[in-house]
Amino acid sequence: MNDIYIARSSAVAARALEEEMVIMSMRDSTLFTLNGAGAEIWSAADGRTPLGEIVRDNICAKFEVEQDAAYADAEAFCRALTEHGILRLSDQPIEPAG
Repeated sequence: MNDIYIARSSAVAARALEEEMVIMSMRDSTLFTLNGAGAEIWSAADGRTPLGEIVRDNICAKFEVEQDAAYADAEAFCRALTEHGILRLSDQPIEPAG
């Protein structure tokens, strides 16, 4: 598996609501509501931790799902958020914005 790195975009506003996360894109004011698994990925998206590690340590451990399937779902989720400017994605660690 070729791992990817994800980082939160600086062009968003985010607020945790219980186990969910609400994110607003500053680019177009679109709102996104992330479920528990999505919120775990968002919270761990530091640009330095590979997605595979996030899935193993945060998703599989908490939600009792199989790692390969969870990784495929997480990668698709991250790519979708990247298309909306919510996450940044790279095959190398990502330096903090700013």
